[in-house]
Amino acid sequence: MSESSQRQIWSFLATCPKGLEELLADELRTLGAEPNKTTVAGVHFRADLEGAYRACLWSRLANRIVLSLLREEGIERPEAMHRAVAGVDWSRHLRSGATLAVDFHGRSEHIRHTRFGAQTVKDGVVDALQAQGKPRPGVDLQRPDLRLYAHLHRGRLTLGVDLSGDSLHRRGYRRDVGHAPLKENLAAALLIRAGWPQRLRDGEVLVDPLCGAGTLLIEAALMAADMAPNLGRVRFGFHGWAQHDEALWAELRREAEARASIGRKRCRNRFYGFDESPPALAAAKANAMRAGIPALIAFSGASLGQLQRPAEMDVDVRGLVITNPPYGERLGELPELVTLYRELGQGVQRAFPGWRLAVFTANPDLGHRIGLRADKQYSLKNGPLEAKLLLMDIPAEGAEEAAAPAGAAARSQGGQMFANRLEKNRKRLRKWLKQSGETCYRLYDADMPEYALAVDVYHGRVHVQEYAPPRSVNAAQAQRRLFDALQVIPEVLDVDPGQVVIKRRERQSGKAQYRKHAASGERFQVCEGRARLWVNLRDYIDTGLFLDHRPVRRMLGEMAAGKRFLNLFCYTAAATVQAALGTEESGGAADSVSVDLSNTYLEWARDNFALNGLDPAHHRVVRDDCLRWLETARAEFDLIFLDPPTFSNSKKMEGTLDVQRDHVRLIELAMARLASGGTLVFSNNQRRFQLDDRLPERFAVEDISARTFDPDFTRRPDIHHVFLIRHREGA
Repeated sequence: MSESSQRQIWSFLATCPKGLEELLADELRTLGAEPNKTTVAGVHFRADLEGAYRACLWSRLANRIVLSLLREEGIERPEAMHRAVAGVDWSRHLRSGATLAVDFHGRSEHIRHTRFGAQTVKDGVVDALQAQGKPRPGVDLQRPDLRLYAHLHRGRLTLGVDLSGDSLHRRGYRRDVGHAPLKENLAAALLIRAGWPQRLRDGEVLVDPLCGAGTLLIEAALMAADMAPNLGRVRFGFHGWAQHDEALWAELRREAEARASIGRKRCRNRFYGFDESPPALAAAKANAMRAGIPALIAFSGASLGQLQRPAEMDVDVRGLVITNPPYGERLGELPELVTLYRELGQGVQRAFPGWRLAVFTANPDLGHRIGLRADKQYSLKNGPLEAKLLLMDIPAEGAEEAAAPAGAAARSQGGQMFANRLEKNRKRLRKWLKQSGETCYRLYDADMPEYALAVDVYHGRVHVQEYAPPRSVNAAQAQRRLFDALQVIPEVLDVDPGQVVIKRRERQSGKAQYRKHAASGERFQVCEGRARLWVNLRDYIDTGLFLDHRPVRRMLGEMAAGKRFLNLFCYTAAATVQAALGTEESGGAADSVSVDLSNTYLEWARDNFALNGLDPAHHRVVRDDCLRWLETARAEFDLIFLDPPTFSNSKKMEGTLDVQRDHVRLIELAMARLASGGTLVFSNNQRRFQLDDRLPERFAVEDISARTFDPDFTRRPDIHHVFLIRHREGA
C-alpha cells in the first residue's frame, strides 16, 4: 500500500463494555485517533491505517475495532438491508476466494433473529460480488478470512469490517480463568479508574489479596512494563482484509516488541498476589508466564486472615490494593462472604495502612462490611451484573479513624442487639440442652421483628432461614440487617462461616416448593434420642428433620411398642425411625409402613432406616398419593401418624391438597385404617388451623398441642397443632 493510502483517514467504531466509553475515547486520543462521538458501548473515531493498527495492538479497553463502511437510516425490512449492503464495493475489502462470517446484533420489527439478520447481510455481499463478476465467497463461522460487524438499532444499520478478529479482551495469556472471571479489558478499566497509571509512574506497589487467576495484577504489570496488551496475538481480523498493509503492521509490531523489552527491564514497580486456593495460584502463575511478565509478580498462598505486608517491603512504601472479591449471586454464599469482606477490611488495615483500596463488587452492601467509607465509586457492568468500583483510603497507623476493630466492637448497633439476643437464648436453653442431650434445636425465631430470621443449630452447624420481608420494609435496610446477622452468628456461636447456611423462607407455589435449591450432596448425621438421622442443610428448602415435631416423635416412640405403625406424608421418615426404635425399656413398633409421593424423600427414608439397622422386611416405604393409598388400603394399624403439608399441588397428585379444606376427608380415611383401641396422631403446621366441629362428634378428639413444645419452641405456640384421635367406645 502506498504512503498516501496509509495516510487516508477512515471512520471506525471501537466497541467496549458499557460504562467504559469515555475512558476508551481518552485512550484512543493517546493512540493518535480522533474520537468524534460516543455511543452506548462504543466510540466512533477517525484515524489513518496506522492509528487503527495501533488501536488493535495497544487498546486495553476496546472489544473490537471496526472499519465503518456504512451507516444507513430507515432500515426496517430485510429487503432494505440487503440493498444497503449490496451497495458497498466489497471487492475493495474481500479478496477473491476468501471466506466470510457476519456477526449481527440488534433487530427490527421485520428482522427479529440475529441468524436471519446475518444471513441477509451475507446475501447482500454475495450478490454484490456476483454482480461484478467476482466469485462467490465461502462461509466459515469459526475462522473466516474476513469478519463483518453489523448492528441494527431503531432503523439504523451500522456495517463494517472487524479488524480485531477475536475480541481484543482475549489477550491470549489466560487459559484457566477460574470461577466468574474478570474480563481483561474490564480489569484494565478498574485499574485506570483506581488511578494506577499515575501511581505506577510514582513507583508505587500493587497488591491483590484475592487474586484468583491474577488478571488485575497482570493487566497492571503490562501497563507498568509498557507492553502492548495484544502483542502476543498471532492473528487479527485485518490479516484477511484486502487492504491490509503487512509492512506497516510489521513496523508497528517491532516498535511494540522493542518497547516491551525496554519496559520490562526498566520496570521498578512490584506486584503481589495472594490467594488461599492452590489451583488459583497455579493458574495465575501460568497466566503471568504466558503474558511475559512472570518476574514482576510475586504470588503467595494466604487467606485474608493471614494477610501481611511482604517482609522485603519498606515501611514507607505506598501503593494500591485492588481486588474483585466474590459477590454472592446466590443467597447461600452470603454467610462466608459477609465474613470475607469484613476480613478484607481488617486485613488491609493491618498490613497496608495509609494505602488506597479499590474493591469491585456487584453487591455494594457487602462492600459496606469492609468497614471503610468509599470517597469515590464508579458504576460499571460485569457481564450482565450491575457492579460498582469502590475507592477508599486505608487509614494510616495511629489515625483517628483507625482500622475497623474485630469482633463485637465492629458490630452495628442492631447487630449487637441481635448478638445479645442470641446469647440470651443460649443461656435460657443451656440447662435443657445439657439435660436432654439434644444437639439440634432452634436458637432464635424472629424474636426481634427487625431481624426476621429463624436460626437452627444442627450438631454444630447453623441453618438460617430469612422470612421474606413484606413490601413495606425497605429492601436495602432488610439486606443490611441480614448481613448484620450473618456477621454475628459465627462469632456468637463460634462456628466457621462456611458451616452457616442461609435460605429465604417464603410461601412456595407451583413447582417451586419441590425444587432442589442446590446440589451439594452435603449431608451429615445427627442424633435425636436413640435415633441417628441424615440431614442436608443446603440442597432443599427443608433439612430432612422438622425440629418443632421433636416432642411428637418422642411421644410416638413411647407409644409404639409392639404396634403396627403407619406414617402418612412421611417425608424422610424420622418419625418412623423413632417409632421403630421405641424406648429402651419397651422396644419399638413391630412393623411399619411409611407413605410419601416423593422418590427423593423415600430414598432418604431408606437411608435413615439403614443408618439405624431397621429391617426393610418389617419397615416398608410406599410411594403413593396418601389419599389414594388410604382409599385402597385394607390393612389395619394400631398407631397412625398423619402430618400433611399445609398445601401441596405436586404434579404427581390428582388435584391439590389444602389441609384446612381437606383434613376431614384425610382423617376419615385414616380412621378407617385404625384398629379398635388404636390412636391417630394428627398434626399440621397451618398456623390458623381450625379442626372441623363434626370430627369430635364422631371420634374422641384430644388437642395436645400445648404439650408438644420443647423449650426452644415455646415462643411460637401456633407453629403446629397436634391432636390425638380415637374411635369412641362402642362405635
